[in-house]
Amino acid sequence: MKFLAQINIMPQKALLDPQGKAVLNSAKKIGFDTVNNIRVGKHIEIEVQAKSEQNAAEIIDDLCKKILINPIVESYEFKLFKI
Repeated sequence: MKFLAQINIMPQKALLDPQGKAVLNSAKKIGFDTVNNIRVGKHIEIEVQAKSEQNAAEIIDDLCKKILINPIVESYEFKLFKI
């Protein structure tokens, strides 16, 4: 079976997010006064061939842990869709 994984990677909530801070400062400067607490992350889509949804989830989870994220400063979540 073929699955599409949509992965969202974000900085850990306890850490500063310099990119988010820069975007927030720029937004405030151009008049977006009601905008607060911007955090910037990554969105990744991956197609994976797997025996089952559980197997696909294990593959994507392993890929995230070994390649896509730095667990010290980032967290992730993903959704799988059968395609």
